[in-house]
Amino acid sequence: MPFMTLQEWLHWAEVAHSKPIDMGLDRVRAVAQRMGLDIQVPVITVAGTNGKGSTCAMLEGMLEAAGFRTGLYTSPHLVDFEERCRIRQQPVEAQVLVKQCERVRAALGEVSLTYFEFTTLAILGVLAASDLDVLILEVGLGGRLDAVNLVDADVSIITSIDIDHTEFLGPDRESIGREKAGIMRAQRPVIVSDPMPPQSVLAHAQQLGADLWLQGRDFGFQGDGQQWSWRGRHWKLNGLAHPSLRGTNQLINASGVLAALEAMRERLPVSAQAVRVGLAETTVPGRFQIVPGQPVVVLDVAHNPHAVATLANNLDAMGFYPVTHAVMGAMADKDTAQMIQRLGPLVQRWHFTDLPSPRAATAQALLAQWQALSPQGSAQAEVHASPVQAMAAARLAADPADRILVFGSFITVGEVMRVQAHRG
Repeated sequence: MPFMTLQEWLHWAEVAHSKPIDMGLDRVRAVAQRMGLDIQVPVITVAGTNGKGSTCAMLEGMLEAAGFRTGLYTSPHLVDFEERCRIRQQPVEAQVLVKQCERVRAALGEVSLTYFEFTTLAILGVLAASDLDVLILEVGLGGRLDAVNLVDADVSIITSIDIDHTEFLGPDRESIGREKAGIMRAQRPVIVSDPMPPQSVLAHAQQLGADLWLQGRDFGFQGDGQQWSWRGRHWKLNGLAHPSLRGTNQLINASGVLAALEAMRERLPVSAQAVRVGLAETTVPGRFQIVPGQPVVVLDVAHNPHAVATLANNLDAMGFYPVTHAVMGAMADKDTAQMIQRLGPLVQRWHFTDLPSPRAATAQALLAQWQALSPQGSAQAEVHASPVQAMAAARLAADPADRILVFGSFITVGEVMRVQAHRG
C-alpha cells in the first residue's frame, strides 16, 4: 500500500488500530523485532508529568555543545509532526520518516499498532540509522507500558509527578509514580528530579536494584535571582547563569539534567562550558514562551493543574498588566475546573474554544465550569469554534498594554502558533 507522503502515512496510522491508546509492549516489541531495530548508542529516557520537554531540550543542548551528535524523540508536536524527531537539533525531513513508515508497515504482519506506537517505531528507526552518539527519548504517557520503554535506558530521568491521565495510570501520585518508575533498569542510574517523589518510585528503585539519585540527597541546587550553583555526588558547578527557558521550575529541571550528565560522564563527558552554553541557548516552543509585541502574547502548553499552578506563578512574576485575556482549549479528561480556578485571579477576560479532537472539552462545557466558579466579579467570558477564532477575538478586545495567554493543550497552542508564524 505504499503511501507517497508523510501525511498519508499519519492518516492511515490514525485509523489502523481500534483504540487511540492501547497500553502494552507485546505488540510493539514483536514488530520491532521483525524490523531488526537495533540501537547501539547510549540512551537517556525521560518520564514524568511535567518538565519532560524542558529536560530533554537542555540535555540536547548541553550534549551538542560538548560535541556529541544527538538524536531526540519528543511528543506531541505543536505545528508539524517532524518536530517529534530531531537529528543534531534539527527536525527530521518528512521523506526520511516516510521510508521508516514503510519499514514498520512491512514488519506488521497480523499486528495492528496505535498511531503513537507506529510512529514511535518509525522514529526509532530514523534514530538508529542516523550515526549518532546519544539518544534522548521522552516517554509519551506513563512509562512502564509506553512504547518508548521498549528501549533500555542507560540513564533514566523522572521529572515532576502529578495527577494526569488517571484512566490509564491510576487515580493518585503513588499509582502514577509506579507507572513512571517502569522506565528504570536494574543497576543503572535513575535521576528523580521531583523534590517530593511518591514513595512508589523509591520502592520500585530499591526492589529493582536501580542506582537511585534523589534531588536534595544525591544532587541539588541553590541560588538567587542572579546566578545559581549545583552539586552532585562528585561534581560541582558554581556561578551558573539561569536557564534561558523561562519559569520558576526550570532550576529543578536543570538540576536533574546535570545529575544525568554526571551519571554518564565516563561515556559522555560534558564540560562546565558546555553546560553554560546549553543553559544559555536552549529554547522550547510553547513552554512559557513570551512573544514580544503589543499586546504581549504568552504561549504555554500547561494542561493539568500542576502545570497551570506553575504557569500562574510565572505570570505573576511578569509584573502588572491592565487586563489578561486567556484563550483556553483543553481535553475533557483533564481537571479543567481546577485549571480555570487557579488562573481565575489573574484573568479578566476568557475566550474558551472548541478543539479539533474528539477527546476535547467543548467551549460551552468550559464556560459552564467557569460560570460555576463564582464569583467572577467583573470578569467576562465567551466561546469560540476554534483557537484561531478565539485568538482573533482576544486580539480585537486587547489594548496594547494588555497581555494574551494561550494555554490548556498542545493543540490550542499549536493552532495559534501556526497562525503566528504566518503573521511573521
